[in-house]
Amino acid sequence: MKRILVALDASPRASVVLAAAARLATLGHAKLVLFRAIGVQPDLPRELLSMPELGIEDALREAASADLRRLAKTVEPGLVDRVTTKLATPWDGIVREARAIDADMIVLGSHGYGGLDRVLGTTAGKVANHADRNVLIVRTPL
Repeated sequence: MKRILVALDASPRASVVLAAAARLATLGHAKLVLFRAIGVQPDLPRELLSMPELGIEDALREAASADLRRLAKTVEPGLVDRVTTKLATPWDGIVREARAIDADMIVLGSHGYGGLDRVLGTTAGKVANHADRNVLIVRTPL
């Protein structure tokens, strides 16, 4: 194994998912690529989106990248190859990024199965169903 894509969100569970991926990478002599798909929330005020001088996309990417860099510091030095963010629907962004970097495996967290997830499906479920490579779903305590 050479490369593991670790899909991390902004939840407190992200560190548990990263720790599991780091253990796997150490055992498999692989490098980690930390990834976050950034979606624009439907309830974001329309006037905010129409103000190009704010660079909302850039601000969202920078905040996500900073969070991933902070998380990267919690694992063994040299284990993280890079951090990447993309504006995308989470499950699709994860699947596409894994393919783009030729990841050997995708690691992501399992996050409950609430009301809307029962209808639309969870991100983890969609990644597992659409990915063309192995997927490890890390169960984290609530």
